[in-house]
Amino acid sequence: MVEVADARDMLSLIDAGDAGIAAVKSALASNKAPRHRLQNVHLLAPLPHPRGNVIAIGRNYQAHAEESARAAGKVVDPPTVFSKAITSVAGPHDDIRIDASVTSQVDWEVELGVVVGRRGINIKRERSLDHVFGYVTVNDVSARDVQFGWGGQYFKGKSLDGFCPIGPWIVTRDEIPDPQALPLLLRVNGETKQDGNTRDMIYPVDAVIEWVSMGMTLLAGSIIATGTPDGVGFARTPPEFLKPGDVMEAEVTGIGVLRNRIVAAPN
Repeated sequence: MVEVADARDMLSLIDAGDAGIAAVKSALASNKAPRHRLQNVHLLAPLPHPRGNVIAIGRNYQAHAEESARAAGKVVDPPTVFSKAITSVAGPHDDIRIDASVTSQVDWEVELGVVVGRRGINIKRERSLDHVFGYVTVNDVSARDVQFGWGGQYFKGKSLDGFCPIGPWIVTRDEIPDPQALPLLLRVNGETKQDGNTRDMIYPVDAVIEWVSMGMTLLAGSIIATGTPDGVGFARTPPEFLKPGDVMEAEVTGIGVLRNRIVAAPN
């Protein structure tokens, strides 16, 4: 256990456990902690360097699994586990750069993100939420032409730099009594593209943690993205993809909104 006095960043605060959270609450109650107006600061990713790649669950909402299958002309596949590189993590208001020489099919996916608070392996479902530190909004931005090209490249297609904005902050577990009752929305240029609810997950958060931890250690300070509802761009008729100038707003009720503008990467 890390001493509370040594908690200098989010990872060390997570390592400090319940004592760390208690110390933060005490500091805020004392009015000695520095305060800044949100409009005067640029929010960074609340966990810019998670421990290990972001663990992600694909096709964890039935309607999304079905729309993906229709777009691919195949039967519905079960949920799958993949990962996004640490270098894909971005802030809640950061621009997302698209390199046209790499991809022309950039898509959106709003998701509930779980921040792991306690290390564990073979975690039983009935105890899995005890391992949660908190929750974030995640936008699993995806380069579909890369993801589905080269024989199928989930990791590469999901891991381009900046393709995983998270935030806008971590809401601790005690503030989200039921992670299966959270509306999710994704808007592009103000138009709603995704409108779902975490109650529609095929595997809820506790089951995801149990499954992912089977035979594989989950580290405190890692992030799990739990899947997206239907309404993604590549499965629309005709398909829709993001272009420079577009603005995405990914929102999980009770957590907050990510607002990311698409820009062209410099030549």
